[in-house]
Amino acid sequence: MRINWKKFNREVHFWGASLCAVPLMIVIITGLLLIVRKDFHWIQPATMNGTGNIPKITFERIIDTAKTVKEADIQNWSDVDRLDVRPNKGIIKIRSKNRWEIQIDHQTSEILQTSYRRSGLIESLHDGTFWGRSVSYFIFLPSAIILLILLVTGIYLFITTYISKSNIKKKKKMLNINNNEKT
Repeated sequence: MRINWKKFNREVHFWGASLCAVPLMIVIITGLLLIVRKDFHWIQPATMNGTGNIPKITFERIIDTAKTVKEADIQNWSDVDRLDVRPNKGIIKIRSKNRWEIQIDHQTSEILQTSYRRSGLIESLHDGTFWGRSVSYFIFLPSAIILLILLVTGIYLFITTYISKSNIKKKKKMLNINNNEKT
């Protein structure tokens, strides 16, 4: 039995596109938001500038300063997701587990800005981990593989169609030349 590769590829495209449409839409939309995250402070707060370029405050002072920000709900280090030290900007960013970000001057521990940071949430939607590791592995990963297959088969369809059309044009041109020679 001979396989009709064009028909097979069209079937793969039809069903593959249907299976990965929703995850792909989520990845595209969140990817677009992540690309422009630094341009929209609603997504990711702007990085402020502090003083100096060598951090001088202690970890104890960092946590004490963070505890004063009610929205961040930091009581101890277990409530802190991460610290981001930016010596050249003169700041330390403290990110709480509830996604609030506190930017403090690393010389004086003055709070320069407190904002909700949505980029982490958008990243977890982007890679599927928002719904759990299993969704990331069993929906987003297969969707990415299907999308790769669609890309490869799409290129195959494009090339074969292009070659086919080119051959038809050559045949028509040869027929026209042969017809002109007979007359």
